[in-house]
Amino acid sequence: DTILRRLLTNQITHLNVEINGDRRGDLSDENELNMFELILSLGEYLIDLTFSQWFPNRDFEIPTLNITSTSCVSSTLTKLNIEVNTFDDCLYLLDGRLQCLSTFIIEIFEIFYSSANINNTKKLPNLKYFSLTSECYTQFYDNGVVSLLRRMSNLEKLTLFLSVKRIESTCIDGIQLYDEILIFMRRLNKFTFSIHTLVVNRYVTIDLPSNYDIQHSFSDSKYQQVGSYVDDKITENESRCHVYSLPYQFDTFIHLTSGFPGGMFDKVRSLAMTDQRPFEHDLFEKISRDFPYLHELVVLNWKPQKNKQRTSPLITFVYLVKLDLHLAHIDYVEQFLLETNTRLPQLKNLDIEYEQLAMVTKNFTSDAARCNCSQLRSIFTRKPFVRPENFHLYFPLL
Repeated sequence: DTILRRLLTNQITHLNVEINGDRRGDLSDENELNMFELILSLGEYLIDLTFSQWFPNRDFEIPTLNITSTSCVSSTLTKLNIEVNTFDDCLYLLDGRLQCLSTFIIEIFEIFYSSANINNTKKLPNLKYFSLTSECYTQFYDNGVVSLLRRMSNLEKLTLFLSVKRIESTCIDGIQLYDEILIFMRRLNKFTFSIHTLVVNRYVTIDLPSNYDIQHSFSDSKYQQVGSYVDDKITENESRCHVYSLPYQFDTFIHLTSGFPGGMFDKVRSLAMTDQRPFEHDLFEKISRDFPYLHELVVLNWKPQKNKQRTSPLITFVYLVKLDLHLAHIDYVEQFLLETNTRLPQLKNLDIEYEQLAMVTKNFTSDAARCNCSQLRSIFTRKPFVRPENFHLYFPLL
């Protein structure tokens, strides 16, 4: 501890801190909350800080940092990469306490309405690169995120990965992005984005744009190539729109529906699919082709498949390591675990309901699923169960 303090005070300019959720018990709550504050207060020469808090289950919130403390100040830090809980944390970090900050990369667990008295209007002239990631749907885009971005008049590079929920409104398109954000950034030369809009219109009738309309809204020369798809058949009152810069630069792709048009997404390692309509075999075939290096796949769909008389080629996910089916109909368990449908040569981790696993494997006796299960090293079922006698033979590496 003394050596680290001395190094921080007199020597360290670049620091990468990673807190692993598996080992949170090694840190007291007080130390965990004050670590970020301590680093800033001691780091007299610190110019580049990455503060990452990793948890195996990203459904858990990130521990709250003591950002509001007056000790969270730095006159040297120029680059900060951090994960936080709320939009308030982001606003506090941009309230002037980091005077020289020019690169700010932040992932926010959830962006929601703030009741805190934080100034979200003061200009940020030193900021040259800003990256904002938040996977949870937010209704605070128009009144929060847009206001923040307008403060960054000298920005040269902008990255946005957002999921936005709008009520009685319409989709975010190229015209809106330009008129509400980009027009205020005269020096911007690179804009990388993936923006989902979930539109819920129950009490008003609004003609939502078609995919042609969305594409046309990005036709101005200020944009490079843009991919998009509009899915207006989710429910009677709900529609989705996804717009993204091409080539796709993110390692995560979320909210994929059966309306997915295809494309090449070779940088994507994690994919989440969700729909209230069935996912058919040909969609998974498309995904295996368009996401060739996929490591993690989450399927959320309770609708049974309609087309089970499959004549399509066998699907192979060459690099898939983690599969989450715990919120999926049993048809998708059969789709992935039965070797007659899909091959998963690298599958190591499976998240599933025990009853479905037992049914599809015929109480862990079926040869049809044995191959895809033989490499499993962990099975997460959420509910405890007593392992039957032949369980270990079916899963030899558990």
